[in-house]
Order: sequence, then structure tokens, then C-alpha cells
Amino acid sequence: MKSRINPRRLLAAGAVLGTAALLAACGGSSHNSSTVNAKNVSNATNSGAVLTVESSQQNAITQNFNPFIQSSAATLLGATSLVYEPLLQTNAIQPGQYYNWLATGYSWSNAGKSITFTIRPGVKWSNGTPMTAADVAFTFNMLKQYADVNTTGIAISSVSSSGNQVTINFASPQYANLENIAGQVYIVPQSIWSKVGDPGKYADPNPVGTGPYAVSQFSAQGITLKANPSYWGGKPAVGVVQFPTYASANTALAALQTDQLHWGGNFIPGVQQVYVAGHPSHQVWFPPVQTNSLEPNLNKFPTNQLAVRKAISLAIDRTALSQQAEGGIEPPVANASGLTLPIFQQFLSPSVAGSTLNAHSDIAAAKQVLQQAGYVLGSDGLFRTKSGQKLTIDITNPSSFSDYATGDQMIAGWLRKAGIDATFVGQSVTAWSSDLADGNFQLTAHWSQTSVSPYQLYNDWLNSAQATSNAAGDFERLKDANVDAQLAKLASANSAAEQQADVAPIEQYVATNLPIIPTVYGVVFDEYNTGKFTGWPSASNPYESGSPNAPTNEVVILRLRPVS
Repeated sequence: MKSRINPRRLLAAGAVLGTAALLAACGGSSHNSSTVNAKNVSNATNSGAVLTVESSQQNAITQNFNPFIQSSAATLLGATSLVYEPLLQTNAIQPGQYYNWLATGYSWSNAGKSITFTIRPGVKWSNGTPMTAADVAFTFNMLKQYADVNTTGIAISSVSSSGNQVTINFASPQYANLENIAGQVYIVPQSIWSKVGDPGKYADPNPVGTGPYAVSQFSAQGITLKANPSYWGGKPAVGVVQFPTYASANTALAALQTDQLHWGGNFIPGVQQVYVAGHPSHQVWFPPVQTNSLEPNLNKFPTNQLAVRKAISLAIDRTALSQQAEGGIEPPVANASGLTLPIFQQFLSPSVAGSTLNAHSDIAAAKQVLQQAGYVLGSDGLFRTKSGQKLTIDITNPSSFSDYATGDQMIAGWLRKAGIDATFVGQSVTAWSSDLADGNFQLTAHWSQTSVSPYQLYNDWLNSAQATSNAAGDFERLKDANVDAQLAKLASANSAAEQQADVAPIEQYVATNLPIIPTVYGVVFDEYNTGKFTGWPSASNPYESGSPNAPTNEVVILRLRPVS
């Protein structure tokens, strides 16, 4: 559901806007059903402008388009939102701004315990059948029944449809949870998904969606999508979108440099010299939207120990991480609450305003915390429990995420100096994604959800309902009833003032207990080519973030126009 695989891809070297205003393309014709053909992505029919997008470095993919599975091919490569769509789209860098999408409007009732969506008329599935309110109701009822696809932990009590309206009821007010409800749930056809059993185990090899594109070709080397001529917003101006697999960082970088890749989301060391300099059409934009952190598994020793988490936080050098691992693009996090600043500055509680994080490594303080907690420093310079168990931690991340890999190696070095036997273990993206989903890790670097309110940020980190075998949030497996209750109260906040009050105890909990350990503020890494397409978001036209990953990459692609 929510896209976790590319707010960043790393290289080794309030207001509701009408969709008609967003989608300028027009036209349409009779719809032909699409099928998935096992052909190489490079053999795509070149009908119309071809946009090539890189959203994840992969060696090979399997034919899985399930929009609710974080390790599916469509999710990993970023193709999901061009096939399946949510009720609303969000502007990731303008908190509170939504675009009407499959819903043309919504209204709250019952003091925020009910929301009614008016479903857009005339929308068709890619097999030519109408999408109805019944499909929307079915999707949310499916989430209610199957926790493994309810990856944002929406507490649904009941769902009903009548005419073109769908009403979703909740046990508690959900005003602040609109992004998860309307912007992170992909609507699927009841005629197909009602027959698949547990949807979290369905591969969805031949997807049928409402999106502006349908799957044209598939192979282990990538996915090709062709424009849907009967799309409800008008046939897209971009005729073909390709999501090839790039097995290495150097291959992806070379494709960017030679204009074979038109849109990438990569950390590129020395990006101005390597990509931009001498190429007027090569542009970049890096808006800050997230809080990166180390996520400790709270079900595994020793990361389930508060003293160990405190020692980790004290030992790391956030300034060095920013400068050396992130090229100075992502600034150090200064506040232990993890609140993404300056975007959410108005929500920073006075109670945590002084809870600052050390900018540089403090090895002595880290050792002191461990000694005060009763750990014994051995002659080898490593701490152990009184029974002799060594404090050993594997820090895991994909090897291809070069900034994370570099940062993890630096962190492992600082932790060893602090007496923790830490090692960086590189993985493939697929293996790492799978391990996160099922909780098979000790410590990993990760980005936060790109959020339009503090609720989404903390719900993604802390909501115990997400700690399933197919987790897309709460990777650390926090299960705290008091925190869940505080999140529910924050979800009910219907004004900025209420959110400021209700988020305070959550900020205090994070600052005190470190269920996540904040490191640097994350940006959208966005490299794009104006020589091939126009209409890109930018600092002067911030209608969306520049992330090439779902779900908001759909908003961008529908704005693009080929350069004639």
C-alpha cells in the first residue's frame, strides 16, 4: 500500500484540487484488455513518447503486481500507482493538500468516526468493466478482514456503499488519518479479488486496475506499461512508461548520463559535477520530506534494550553521516522526537524542544550508559551481559543503497569503539524488503513515511497494528497499548491546535525510549531530464515531490509532456 521502496534510490558513484486541472491530457478511444507477456522490456512497441523511470535497483523480478505486497515487482520498481489508484492523491511537500482522484469529494460525520466518499463516475477497469462504489467498499472490507494487506493499520469498523457513495466507519475519530485512508489504499476490482483467498498471498500476475496505464510487457528485466486510451482523466501524453531493472549502481548512473533514463531517484555523490554540469537538460531537486533513522528490532537482543539504543544514539556522529554518507544534502536530525523539521516545526512540543541529539559521536557517554545499565566491558573492548553474552548487532541494508551502506559501515565503526560488536551486512533489495516485512533483522537504516501530518509520521513508526508478517510500518515491532491510544487520540484531532497538543506525548515517548533512532533528515532524490519531457515539479512549481516512486509518481507522469 504505502510505498516504501523509493523515497530514495542510491547510486554508488487541506486544499483539494480538481483532477481536471491536474490532468490536461484529453482524448480517448475504445479500450482493449491488456495482458502480460513474458517478453524483454526492451522489445516494447514504441508507440508514443517513452518515459524510462528508475525507482529501485534490482537484478531480476518475478511477475507479481500485488499493490499490497511491499516486495512485489510493481512495488519495488514503482509501477503500482500507474495501474492501481487511490481515492485521493496527496502533495507530499504541501501538508494538507489533496487532489481528488477516484473520489470526487468526501465528508466527515459522527465526530470523525465516519467518512463518506463520492466515487467518480465513468471510471472503467482496464478490462473494460465499470468501477463502482461496490469495488471501493469491497477493497476496504478486504482490509478489515485481512491484516496482512491493511499495512497502515486502519481501524475499520464497517463499510457500506449506496449509489455512488461509500461510507467507512471507525471505532474512533480519524480526522488526521485521511492520508492513510484515502491516499495509501489502492482500489481493486471485486470481481477478481473476491476469488483470491488471502490477498496478502496473491501474486496478481495479470493486474486489472483503473490507472492511466496497463501492463504491456513483463520480463525478469523490467516492466513496460502502455497508455490506457480510455483512462477517466484522458489518454496520457506519455505513451509508454518503462521500469527496467538496473542490476548495479554504475549501470543506472550511466543510463542517466546518456539520457537512456529520464527520471531517477538516486543519491549521487557529487551530483552537480557527475550529472548536471555541462548538461542543461539534466536537472535535480531535493526537497526535504522525511526523517531517516536506525530502526532497532524490539523483539531481538540487544536492540530491545533501552540502554543499548541510547548508547547507539550517543555513539553515532550525525554530522559525519550527513557530510560523508549523504554528501551534505541531508542535514543531521537535531531533535530526539524525530519530527521532520522544518516542515512540522509548528508541531514541535515545548516538552521536547530541549531534547537535542548529539551532532558528533560521544563514545565516552555511550560506554557510561552501558556500564550504568550493568553491562561488563571485557578485555577485548566489547561489552557483555553479566552472564557473558556479548552485545552483537548486525546492521543490514541493501548494498546498492550506497549512502546507507556507507553510513552503516561508519556506524558499525563507532559502535565497536563504544564496545558493541557491530557489523554491516549488505543485502539485495528483495531480501532486505522481505526481512523487514517479517521482522528478520536486528538494526537497519530506513526512511520515514512521507507525511502530510505528524500523525502519519508517528503512525508509520509506532502503530502496533502494522506489526504483521507483511509489515509496511512499525518495522521495529513496537507493541505498546498506551502509544496506540495516543495515536488514536492524535488521529481524532481536527485542527492544528489539537494536533499540537495530542502529538506532544508521542514526541516525548520517542525522545525518551528511542523506538527509532533519528539520524538525518531525508530528502527526495530527484534527477530528471527536461530535454525529453516538460512539466516536472520543481522548487518554482512544487505541485508534487519529485519522487519517481508510487503513489505520487502518477501525479507527475500525468503532467509530463514530450518535447517535440
